[in-house]
Amino acid sequence: MNKLNPLMRAAGLMSVAVLLSLQGCGLLGGGGRGDDRGELVGVPGREGFVQTIPHGMVAIPAGTFHMGQTDQDVAATQVNFNKQVTISGFFMDETEITNNEYRQFIESVMTDSIPNAWDQDYVMQELYPDTTVWVNDFSHHMGDPMMEYYYSHPAYDDYPVVGVDWEAAQIFSLWRTNYLNDYRASKGEFMMPKFRLPSEAEWEYAARGGRDMAKYPWGGPYIRNRKGCLLANYKPRRGNYYDDGWTYTAAVAQYFANDYGLYDMAGNVAEWTEDAYSASSVPVVWDLNPIYIDENEPRKVVRGGSWKDIAYYLQTGTRTYEYKDSTRSYIGFRCAMTYLGRSSGSEF
Repeated sequence: MNKLNPLMRAAGLMSVAVLLSLQGCGLLGGGGRGDDRGELVGVPGREGFVQTIPHGMVAIPAGTFHMGQTDQDVAATQVNFNKQVTISGFFMDETEITNNEYRQFIESVMTDSIPNAWDQDYVMQELYPDTTVWVNDFSHHMGDPMMEYYYSHPAYDDYPVVGVDWEAAQIFSLWRTNYLNDYRASKGEFMMPKFRLPSEAEWEYAARGGRDMAKYPWGGPYIRNRKGCLLANYKPRRGNYYDDGWTYTAAVAQYFANDYGLYDMAGNVAEWTEDAYSASSVPVVWDLNPIYIDENEPRKVVRGGSWKDIAYYLQTGTRTYEYKDSTRSYIGFRCAMTYLGRSSGSEF
């Protein structure tokens, strides 16, 4: 082990002594400036941050649950074995992002009144909902009326936006973050955490609504209630699409919310999550706020099932995926936001 030259060590000690002798001049933060009386009290002016629940979101409390398949693995995928996982508190949109909410994003980034408005060709090609999905997703299907009206007509304003790929959902979340925090900055308020897609684990935890090992978000093992009414928008039996009251997507919040106040966590449209897809990711990820990130994996996890899926895909433990640059007539999304700090409980 090399030792410092005695002269070098002496010079270093002298330098430290000189600096300490100068601390009364404030060179090392001394001098008792302001009202702190020379005490270590932290930097003033950073008090008073209260993380409010963003509009349209609900609070999901921290907790532990068993992530994974809760019923028979019909497809024999063996990709979602049970694993106990802990999730921190967060906020989540109570419904899927609607056509009209997404329209606010599109009009905002294209408007000339906003500085540095985005290139309109990029917006139309990459961010604008792909309305042709209603024709391209299904062979020999008269999807032209949906292609023409679903996103553009006010009759569908409260329906979940579709035809948006994973990358566009990421950019929407970035815009939504900046949109909120620009306003807060103008009011002299601290920034809120960013909006983002929920992780797969967060999504499943929220979908169960606090009911560990729940097969469906409403807790029960059946897809109908005691009156025989369907509890989600999906494909009953061999294609009786209208049995649930809707032939395609439904307006958001038409079925009962789960115990966390979240609507349509099963059916209506499936939802993008943040995670890359891997058949072996469940045993690999950590058991505290797990997320599987792989920049080289183009497949992203999709959860919840949709209006065109059978009940198996509506189960809280069923995993599937889609390529991140794919747009579908049955995939939408909702945002999440991390809760900062430990909750007192009143927020939830």
